[in-house]
Amino acid sequence: MDIILREDVDKLGARGQVVKVAAGYARNFLLPRRLAVAATDSNKKIVEQERQAHLRKEVILKSEAEDLAKLLGAITITIARKAGENGQLFGSVTAGDIADALEAQKFSIDRRKIQLDEAIRALGDYKVAIRLQREVTAEVAVSVVAEA
Repeated sequence: MDIILREDVDKLGARGQVVKVAAGYARNFLLPRRLAVAATDSNKKIVEQERQAHLRKEVILKSEAEDLAKLLGAITITIARKAGENGQLFGSVTAGDIADALEAQKFSIDRRKIQLDEAIRALGDYKVAIRLQREVTAEVAVSVVAEA
């Protein structure tokens, strides 16, 4: 069955592409979630208009994300945690902790956008990537210090 994607779908295609999928996958998953529409001439025109509007919106969001990335690159977050004598933390610093510290500095960043491979478990300075948009990533300096 030929369908037109209305959104980017992982391992299938990008918005506006015409792809061939199994009828059951389209009928039971893509169409009910409005991720795709049937490939007809009228739907192609509608999806093309949606794609153009999305591209204009995407350009604006990308420029805003780049501005935010410049601001985030200039700050350093200090997080105080209890630690042992050898520098190991009692607990860890997670993406949620970093998001809270950013919130304290008036930056509203969702914790799911903070790309932390695993929790920070030792004292020190770290660079943490924050994916603001698909093509825009900012790095924030995080300093984990011992609590007094």
